Amino acid sequence: MRVGHVVSLSSKTTVLLAVLLLACVAVVALAVACGEEEEGEATPTAGDTPTAAATGTPTTAEEVPGITDTEIILGADVILAGAMAAVYATIPEATEAYFNYINDTQGGVCGRQIVYKLADNGDDPAKAMEAVRKLVEQDKVFAIVGSLGDTPHPAVWEYLNENEVPDILCSAGSHMFGADPEGHPWTVQMIPSYRIEGTFFGEYISENLPGKKVGVLYPNNQQGADHLQGVKDGLDPDKNEVVSEQSYDVGAVSVSSQVINMKNDGADVVTSVATPGYNAQAMKQAERLDWDPQWFLSYINSDEMTFRFASPELMEGTISLQALKLAAWTDDPAVAQHYEIMDQYGGPSPTNFTIYAQALGEVAVEALSRTCDNLTREGLMDAIESIQDYHSDLFIDEVNVSFSETDHTAFQTTRMLRAVLEDGKGKWEYFGPLFVFEGE
Repeated sequence: MRVGHVVSLSSKTTVLLAVLLLACVAVVALAVACGEEEEGEATPTAGDTPTAAATGTPTTAEEVPGITDTEIILGADVILAGAMAAVYATIPEATEAYFNYINDTQGGVCGRQIVYKLADNGDDPAKAMEAVRKLVEQDKVFAIVGSLGDTPHPAVWEYLNENEVPDILCSAGSHMFGADPEGHPWTVQMIPSYRIEGTFFGEYISENLPGKKVGVLYPNNQQGADHLQGVKDGLDPDKNEVVSEQSYDVGAVSVSSQVINMKNDGADVVTSVATPGYNAQAMKQAERLDWDPQWFLSYINSDEMTFRFASPELMEGTISLQALKLAAWTDDPAVAQHYEIMDQYGGPSPTNFTIYAQALGEVAVEALSRTCDNLTREGLMDAIESIQDYHSDLFIDEVNVSFSETDHTAFQTTRMLRAVLEDGKGKWEYFGPLFVFEGE
């Protein structure tokens, strides 16, 4: 039809259209009447439409951020650059490799491929906030999974909870991240809190080193405060006392004065929640002072990479803790498979930390797989709180993780590790019984 050309209808055509129109009206009226006559059902009105959560049916991509017919889009703000990246960047990289493995071998989860968007937080609160806002507001991720960093995460967890975005399995150890499900119901912690760890150190010291005086080295932040409180909670005051509390500013050039203070205060034992660089500096300073305390180092040091900061000879006898199989156990089938996954799916060279990273990915996949009939953010939180006594083949024996509406921390059972010297090289070995947290 050209512009300006008038189309006229014949009388027969007009009659035919009228008949068809009347037939359509009759069909619609019949459908409405049948719907009203169905027993026990009412015609939905505006505002009464059942949700996916109520019906148990999957939602559409338009209804839930980060969910399409083919993808589940996850995100994480992690340490990818800067001084700490050399230590911890392998963790998100290994989790991503595991998701790639699940996509390839199992078709992803809920019939969808997992897309894992990593954003660098630079171990800085301001950068973390910028990264998380982009992930949530621009990339429209379904959930934040495995965010990493004790310094940056306090800056983003309020934002994520206020916006009801799942903030699950975070690798940040401040006790508050797992201990406040009522006030922050969208955050779930993967690693043991530093208060839990400090409690275990305190219990071990009173059981095995009664009478020894304790010094504590810790950063001047929530991480350090939790560690200090945990050590005090775990110690039996009739057997041991803390004689020296030495804090340092995050970013400090040196902790030498803190080491001198602990020696002068008469400490026989030192617990530390410092990162590998600070601990190496502290131990070297102690050696220069001809002071040889028993060192207890946070699990954030429990990887062979620690021996690159301090010599195996200096580290020998140092105690840490963990709950996972060690990368050195290459004869173990689960560890051997981890090596294959990292090699075939773009992961880093296996370490104790990459084993942790895969375990994190496994728990995430378990939670997602329980969400397929209610693929919503609320459904994901319900799913993760339903996980009870979950055991990965990468966990050491008798270690399981559980969650609930009142408990949002995964690992609360560990064993002690000791640094040993073997053929001139350092390695970690488990010893002693399990420690189980029985606090709040």
